[in-house]
Amino acid sequence: MPSKIIQDLISSTLDATTKTFDDAHIDVLDKIIHTVVKALKDGKKILLCGNGGSAADAQHIAAEFIGRFKKERESYPAIALTTDTSILTAVGNDYGFDTIFERQVQGLGNSGDVLIGISTSGNSPNVLKAIDAAQKKGMRTIGFTGAGGGAMADRVEFLFDAKTSNTPDIQASHIIALHILCEVAENSLCDS
Repeated sequence: MPSKIIQDLISSTLDATTKTFDDAHIDVLDKIIHTVVKALKDGKKILLCGNGGSAADAQHIAAEFIGRFKKERESYPAIALTTDTSILTAVGNDYGFDTIFERQVQGLGNSGDVLIGISTSGNSPNVLKAIDAAQKKGMRTIGFTGAGGGAMADRVEFLFDAKTSNTPDIQASHIIALHILCEVAENSLCDS
């Protein structure tokens, strides 16, 4: 019985991934990569945010930019807005949880920087407020979501929307896309 459950889960994830990585999504991912590469070439930074598993993805991808993905190279400026517990708890306590990323974007973001907001529903209030703050600062905005994009769909410049409403499958598609972003960006920056 467990092997049937495992096979069904694998099939579900593979099906969602296959549907997500169609030509339109590959085109969006290409635009996202070009936006990130241009920002890094111009001396700008990448800010990332999300909640729960998406927070873990934000931290993971910031680490890939700061450390390395596959190549030995210089560090690229990236900050996960999910990691400073003093900021998160102070801002959450003083202003409310919905503002924890917005306040950091206001303090750390500059024109030309890139904000990557990750929300499986596309409706996380704190991620949406961060996107709004980024736009006010003249930052580029990128969203990773699923199930149609939610409120994020109309808020970001580029939207990578996994073609499923199943959260684990959305997250699986996100990490594939984000790893592609890291590898192609790293190759582009190392070869330039």
